Amino acid sequence: MGILIKNVTLLPMGKEKEPVENTNIYIVDNQIEHIGYLRGDIKVDRVIDGNGKVALPGLINAHTHIAMSLLRNYADDVPLHEWLTQKIWPVEANLKAEDIYWGSMLSIVEMIQSGVTCFSDMYFFMDEVGKAVEESGIRGVLSRGLIEEDSEKINNEKLEDTKKLYNNWHGKADGRIKVMVAPHAPYTCGPDYLKRIMNLANELGAGIHVHLSETRKEVEESFYKFNKSPIKHVYDLGLFKYPTLAAHCVHVSDEDIEILGENNVAVVNNPGSNLKLASGFAPVQKMLDKGICVALGTDGSSSNNNLNMFEEINLAALINKGVLKEATSVPAIKAIEMGTINGAKALNWDKEIGSIEVGKKADLILIDMEKPHLYPKHNVVSAIAYSCQASDVDTVIVNGKIIMEGYEIRTIDVEKVMYNAERCAKDLINR
Repeated sequence: MGILIKNVTLLPMGKEKEPVENTNIYIVDNQIEHIGYLRGDIKVDRVIDGNGKVALPGLINAHTHIAMSLLRNYADDVPLHEWLTQKIWPVEANLKAEDIYWGSMLSIVEMIQSGVTCFSDMYFFMDEVGKAVEESGIRGVLSRGLIEEDSEKINNEKLEDTKKLYNNWHGKADGRIKVMVAPHAPYTCGPDYLKRIMNLANELGAGIHVHLSETRKEVEESFYKFNKSPIKHVYDLGLFKYPTLAAHCVHVSDEDIEILGENNVAVVNNPGSNLKLASGFAPVQKMLDKGICVALGTDGSSSNNNLNMFEEINLAALINKGVLKEATSVPAIKAIEMGTINGAKALNWDKEIGSIEVGKKADLILIDMEKPHLYPKHNVVSAIAYSCQASDVDTVIVNGKIIMEGYEIRTIDVEKVMYNAERCAKDLINR
C-alpha cells in the first residue's frame, strides 16, 4: 500500500521541529519513504489532499487505564485515597473479561478520534486489551497491574499472568503491541514482592511501568515506613536498573529528581488527573532542566474524565507557567514534544515512532486547520498547543494503515461499541 499526503504543513518533531509548509509525505507499506518534493518513482494507491492540514506525529498517551472508561463520571469530587478505596476498588473487584474488552474499545474509539496512535496501559484482563488493540489498528503497550495480596497463591498467579501476557502478546499485531511489567506502586507492593517483580522483568527483558509519588499521603507514609521517599525506596531496591516508566511523580524532592535523572527514568506527567484528584502538580520544568524525559498521559478516564491528549498538552504548558509565575516555562513546542517524541522515548519506541522522519513507522495524524478557532494562522506550534481541539483531528494513520479519515473510523463499529460499553457499565455497577 502506498499513500501520498500532498501539499501538507509538516511538524516533524524529530531532530527538526520547525514547521515545513507545502511538503509531501510518501508512505510505503508501514514506513515513511520520502518527505519533500513530489516523486514519480514511488507508486501510490491513495493521494490525500493535505491542503489546509497539519501533519503531526500521532499523540502518545504514555499512562492510562483505558477500560476504566466504564467508570467515567461515576465517582467524582472525592480525594484520591477515598476515591480508590471506597469507590473504585470495590467496583473493580467485580470486573469481568467482557467489561475490559468493551471498556477498552470505547477508549480506543475516543483516542483515535482525538489523534492518539499509541497508548501505555496498566490494568486487568489484559488479553482483552490486546484483542482490542489488534482489531482496532492502534498501537499499545500493555501491562498487567500487580497489587500484592495476603495470599501467596494469588501473588504467584499474578506474576504468571504477566509472563503469559508477555509471551502471548509482545511483538504481536504486526509489531503494534509491547508488554511491560507493572507493579502498581510501592505502597501496594512490599519490598519482597517488588524484588520478585524485578526478577520477572529481568527474565522477560521487559521494562517496568509503576505509579510513583502521586500524593503527599503516599510520600508521608513511605517516610514513616521506610524513612525515605517512594523514589529513593524503589531505587535502593534496584528497580531503576530496568527501563522504568514512572507515572505521576508529583511530590518529588530535589534528591528524587537527581535519582530519576541519573537513572534515565522516564516520567509521565498526568496534569488533568492530578488536578482533578487534588494530588498536586509535578515540577515538570525542574525535571526537564535535569534532562529527564517527561512524557504525557491522561490517566484513566474515571479520574480525568477523558482521554484528550490535546487537553494534556495544553495543561502541561499552562500550569507550569502559573505555578512558577514564569511565562517561558514549558513552551508550546516542549509540551508537544512531551505528547509525541518524549512519549516514544518513554516507551523505548523512539527509533520507530514519535516523529515524522524517513525510515520511521507511519504513525501520524492530520489536523484540520480550517476552523475559526485556529485562525488567523500566525504560528502553527502555538495553535496546536494552545488552540487545537481533539475534534480537529481529521485523519489517523497507524503503521501505514488509515484507521480514520474524514473524521470516520474505518476499523471499529462505533455504535456497537457505545451500546455494549453502556450495557457493561450499568451491569458492573449493579453487581
